[in-house]
Amino acid sequence: MKNKVIAVVGATASGKSAYAVELAKNVGGEIISADSRLVYKGLDIGTAKPTVGEMQGIPHYMIDIVEPECDYSAGLYVKEAKKIISDILSRNRTPIVVGGTGLYFNILLQNYDLPDIKPDYELRAELSKLSFEQLYDILVKLDPDAVSTLENNDKKKIIRYIEIVKGTGLSLNKARGKNACEYDVEWIGLNFPREILYERINNRVDMMIEKGLVEETKYLLSKHGRIPNIVDTIGYREIISAFDGKMSLDDAIDKLKQNTRNYAKRQLTWFRKNSDIKWNCYPDKKKK
Repeated sequence: MKNKVIAVVGATASGKSAYAVELAKNVGGEIISADSRLVYKGLDIGTAKPTVGEMQGIPHYMIDIVEPECDYSAGLYVKEAKKIISDILSRNRTPIVVGGTGLYFNILLQNYDLPDIKPDYELRAELSKLSFEQLYDILVKLDPDAVSTLENNDKKKIIRYIEIVKGTGLSLNKARGKNACEYDVEWIGLNFPREILYERINNRVDMMIEKGLVEETKYLLSKHGRIPNIVDTIGYREIISAFDGKMSLDDAIDKLKQNTRNYAKRQLTWFRKNSDIKWNCYPDKKKK
């Protein structure tokens, strides 16, 4: 028999963190984050990282594990997450993987392979001269499904996607391949009607501003400089645009809300491809 793992997925601001904590209380679980930004130390308000109080004493893993200068990859994530799952299972506890980064779930719980494609430095140099919008258009023509997990302006990831598709001649999903999963996964999807989700996103952004997102952005820039993992992350990027005088702070906040809503749509597009996910499991419905 395969070991049981629970996956809690959904768009940003859908209540995954709070739901997972309540679920963990009921099933004797421990939580493994599956979020590509929560791994970075100091990126707190802008990523809606759960606080110690919000964790309510439930162990959380894969949060605050590296500095923002680290180029943390899906391969590194999966290697460490599998060790944590084994440890949790060895103590007769239930691993609960929670987050919104679809690629992490695919490789960790659906057993997709990471393509063994060596870097094409000539292609990378050529593509790096293009804007994100130009790269996006290229990838859409090569593989429309591959854009669903991209954050705005994540040039490094989109260049890698193009490199894989061009190097293999296959779509990203086919290039990755899929093997039998080593776990018995229960998939839970949190979702709201679009207008409610968008209202939750807007309210979350307003709360981020109240909690000090502007000040956090200033601090991160002063400590780390304009490194990609800060300037390419939704939340910080928009505030930096205000710092640079490209728009007013109010306009930057509106842009942050818009970009987050767009990202939520891409997240849902990604997760809806997984037919095993049980949807409409709202955060106020605790699993007994």
